[in-house]
Amino acid sequence: MSKISFLAGVGVGYVLGARAGRERYEQIKSGAQGAWNNPKVQETVSHAQDLAAQKAPVVQHKLAETASTAVHKVSEKVGSNDGTKEAGQDTPAGFAENPAK
Repeated sequence: MSKISFLAGVGVGYVLGARAGRERYEQIKSGAQGAWNNPKVQETVSHAQDLAAQKAPVVQHKLAETASTAVHKVSEKVGSNDGTKEAGQDTPAGFAENPAK
């Protein structure tokens, strides 16, 4: 009998908790929408969008420059594309240059 009482209590608690949870969720959602629709918040969002649009070309250029530098550095470390090593580069420890097949 105690198992049935316990399960009934869990069921009632779940139903009541779900109702209270949904009501609280709706309160939070309403408050968030109110804050989002606040004119000062929208002004700040608009300002942030404008600033991002102004800075985008500069950031794009810096990213392209950094990527190009990274590719150059990796190419120097790895060697040329034809598989030959550049002068002064050694084979990493544990790797044979021409492994036996």
